[in-house]
Amino acid sequence: MHGEVVGLKLVEIHREDIQSLPHLLAHLRGAPDRRFILFCDDLSFEALDTSCKSLKAVLEGGIEGKPANVLFYATSNRRHLMPREMVDNERSTAINPGEAVEEKLSLSDRFGLWIGFHNCSQDDYLEMVRSYAGHYALPIENQSLRHEALAWAISRGSRSGRVAWQYIQDLAGRLGRTL
Repeated sequence: MHGEVVGLKLVEIHREDIQSLPHLLAHLRGAPDRRFILFCDDLSFEALDTSCKSLKAVLEGGIEGKPANVLFYATSNRRHLMPREMVDNERSTAINPGEAVEEKLSLSDRFGLWIGFHNCSQDDYLEMVRSYAGHYALPIENQSLRHEALAWAISRGSRSGRVAWQYIQDLAGRLGRTL
């Protein structure tokens, strides 16, 4: 079985542990017959956090290069992984504002896929809610579903796929159903 890939392993890493990535990658590089997905949920950085630069170096591979058997996946609720005020502050205090901002935003460019949860029309939102309710066979009348779903969206200040899913999760819980 020499040279054959035996399996895919998922390894979760917390944002607080990003400094340990070089050590972990060295360890994983030593297992070329396996493939790994490193996963970090809800990745984001604060103003004084230096691990952002460490992660950029790891994603680019540095001198050693990124191990061929490792992929890095991350989720984030921020488009550019950093709070807007951090980017705006950089813009106002830097000698070369454009360059400083680009450096702050460049980390998010190292990830290939962005999925947005954008606002949608009321009809599209209600169709998502109806589809979820139908798929999970939630016992609720159409008029009640419509009324509750719209009230839910108003209270959240948004109509999106994420809001529709959150409403369905809440509804299922209130109905004693698991999704």
